[in-house]
Amino acid sequence: MAETPVPVHMTAEEFRRHGRAAVDWIADYWGRVESLPVRSPVSPGWVREQLPPAPPQAGESFDAVLADLDTIVVPALTHWQHPGFFAYFPTSTSGPAVLAELLASGLSVQGMLWQTSPACTELEQHVLDWLAGMLALPEKFTFAGTGGGVIQDSASSAILVALVAALHRISGGEVARDGVERGRYAVYTSTQANSALEKGVRITGLGASSIRFIETRPDLSMDPDLLRESMKNDVAQGIIPVMVMATVGTTSTGAVDPVESIGRICQEFGVWLHVDAAYAGVAAVCPEFRWIHQGVGAYADSYATNPHKWLLTAFDCDACYIADREALVGALSVLPEYLRNTATDAGAVVDYRDWQVPLGRRFRALKLWAVIRCYGVEGLRAHLRHSVALAQEFAAWVSADERFELIAPHRLSLVCFRLRGADEPNQRLLESLNASGRIYLSHTVIRGAFTLRLAIGGTATRFEHVAAAWDQISRSADVGE
Repeated sequence: MAETPVPVHMTAEEFRRHGRAAVDWIADYWGRVESLPVRSPVSPGWVREQLPPAPPQAGESFDAVLADLDTIVVPALTHWQHPGFFAYFPTSTSGPAVLAELLASGLSVQGMLWQTSPACTELEQHVLDWLAGMLALPEKFTFAGTGGGVIQDSASSAILVALVAALHRISGGEVARDGVERGRYAVYTSTQANSALEKGVRITGLGASSIRFIETRPDLSMDPDLLRESMKNDVAQGIIPVMVMATVGTTSTGAVDPVESIGRICQEFGVWLHVDAAYAGVAAVCPEFRWIHQGVGAYADSYATNPHKWLLTAFDCDACYIADREALVGALSVLPEYLRNTATDAGAVVDYRDWQVPLGRRFRALKLWAVIRCYGVEGLRAHLRHSVALAQEFAAWVSADERFELIAPHRLSLVCFRLRGADEPNQRLLESLNASGRIYLSHTVIRGAFTLRLAIGGTATRFEHVAAAWDQISRSADVGE
């Protein structure tokens, strides 16, 4: 029998050398990112044209990988850590988060069960209880109460697991056993809500026709009266309301739905209330912004916010809270023999495999733990307040220029604005700004009008970057004339 070749791995000394080079590369990247075009200028297919058609047969040095970062990867990146990145919402990473990600990768544990790494589970429980306290969420969302928190990859997954739990509760477990009966259930949300809910109803088998999109009030928040009317109509037709998704900080405009009024209606109809606070929820770390959570403590069955957006924690990290963990575990728990163990059978531990769609899970809690410890609550508040102050300054400049109009309320760090008049000049303005490479904005459509969005929250963004953005916007406004 021929001898099997022994695989060649990176030695400890090689890992140290290349690891230092990788950390140096990241630090250098952060130092030079402001000099790079924010949005990648490459054409579709450019990256693949730079890559060889087949993988190497013999291993290459990690030095070659680092070299290709500069020649192939960086030119084709849109730089989310650029201080002129104002599009979508931020993904504000930080030194502590990146270093913790490195540690998590090095540990490479699989946290599906408590026993597969107790620290992976218990640190996550503890740090999410910490965050619940920082956000002034009620005890029911902590492990001291009836619920608890779990880190999902994104708010989309949080919406999906909340919907699954809601279906489990409303059907008494029937859906988990027999599936979804066509046309039997309805789900409700605002016309301004994130599209992840529609994907969730498709995945669960409810189908897009089960969603009732509720129109908004003048401030673009969900209209509770229309919600109640829609529910009453469904009940009269024998359709069962399952879940309402209220949004705290909508993607388009940052609108905040009236959770308290919505919650009373959900209570009246026995409906699960999920609060999607993906962007804005972390603002409640600051006491002066906790108005965004009015009604959450009294009425929400589930709640989710993304530290990976505005709280300096590298993607992916969604903090998802459930008030009744039994509803979620009952909906998702599948226990084959090969996963059985003493701690699980005794009911003495949390097995996070029952709190999410996949079986396996990464040690995401390590980076959130590192960020909270290294910044402290006050350091995180300073970052959030800084972003809001910059947004208010920018909004004041827009308001003072008669060529522009503010198109939606701007109480946190997102400003929606446009040139007065037709859409086409606004479209040309946006194209001009983004083609410049100095700043990057995104757009939305509000009440039929093409609108520019400027979202602040990046780790490196300072007053001078926002001032430079406004100067460029103001000078480029004649592009739209």
